[in-house]
Amino acid sequence: MKLFAWLFGFLVLAIGLINTFWGNDPGYGIFVMVASLLYFPPITDFLAKKAGIAVPLWVQIILGFLIFWTALGVAELSDKIDLMVNDLATTL
Repeated sequence: MKLFAWLFGFLVLAIGLINTFWGNDPGYGIFVMVASLLYFPPITDFLAKKAGIAVPLWVQIILGFLIFWTALGVAELSDKIDLMVNDLATTL
């Protein structure tokens, strides 16, 4: 389960980075990057032990669904990935 949390956290973090640097809404990208912290086990363990805030699994699932829904639909993630690949290809 922790491996899935790490992989999902990195996937959400990547979506945030792409939206921050190659998107038209860096605020959304920063929000997604901050939200990705809720998926990394050390962060969730720290929040549970030190701050007393336990993030339920159902909240993580709903948040993940909303991030993917907005990233793939409204934020047009596939177009931003193409833009990123073209930008990186021209700089190399």
